[in-house]
Amino acid sequence: MRAIALTAARLARLDFLELTKPRLSSFVLLVVALAAVLGSAGAIEPETLLFAVLGTGLVAGGANAFNMVIEREYDACMARTAGRPIPSGRLEPREAAIFAAAITVLGLLLLLATTPLAALLAAITSATYVLVYTPLKRVTTLNTHVGAIPGALPALIGWAAARGQLDLAAWTLFAVVYLWQLPHFLAIAWLYKEDYARGGYRMLPSADPEGRQTGRQALLGALALVPASLLPSLAGITDAFYFAGALAVGAWFVARAAGFAVRRTAVTARQLLRASLVYLPAILLLMFLDRLP
Repeated sequence: MRAIALTAARLARLDFLELTKPRLSSFVLLVVALAAVLGSAGAIEPETLLFAVLGTGLVAGGANAFNMVIEREYDACMARTAGRPIPSGRLEPREAAIFAAAITVLGLLLLLATTPLAALLAAITSATYVLVYTPLKRVTTLNTHVGAIPGALPALIGWAAARGQLDLAAWTLFAVVYLWQLPHFLAIAWLYKEDYARGGYRMLPSADPEGRQTGRQALLGALALVPASLLPSLAGITDAFYFAGALAVGAWFVARAAGFAVRRTAVTARQLLRASLVYLPAILLLMFLDRLP
């Protein structure tokens, strides 16, 4: 009996972890960590970096959990999300909401220990994601563009946690993360367009059956990323090493987006999605390496 109870407790912990969408949050943590390192005037204090990353991760996880609470009925209609903890019945909405609120508050407190600005930006991120982006997904196809705002705000959170203020360099990093999300999420929306339609979500591919507009917007987002990704060098954050690397990686990403724009198939959408999962870590790694002595 004790073994059964321990197994049940372990599974429950995994369900609560799933509420936070850990794979999505991993990109958030990567962005926050790099933004904090780049934003620090000198060597960043380990405690500040830890609080920035952990605090933002908790706030992001809380927002994702609130999102699952709100969308539980719609998630049950989609094959991709029907197995999530709430629609599957493994967790009750109330306990998921309490968990979401608890980790959000804890995250904000950790960020407040860095700078008040970082905590404020995190609160704005959570509110925008939960109260604006989540309901817009059922109202307008522009939801992806709106949702990219809270998706990019962690870049500002990390910077603010380290420096206590925002400058042009911080906003250039925000622009890169914002624009990256457009081809990334449009590729996902195309791959799961039937699923999203069953859930009643107004994703662009649902209103664009042939995919011309979807492909065009994905390509425009990738094209805009090229000059945006070069802004850190113009803003003095990075040097020639980063500039050359960002230009090369950006050209490769544009090629993948162009392939999807020309032939809107599951194969080209998956290629674009995989390219996006390589592009952002590559850009962040180039920034980090450029920062090294």
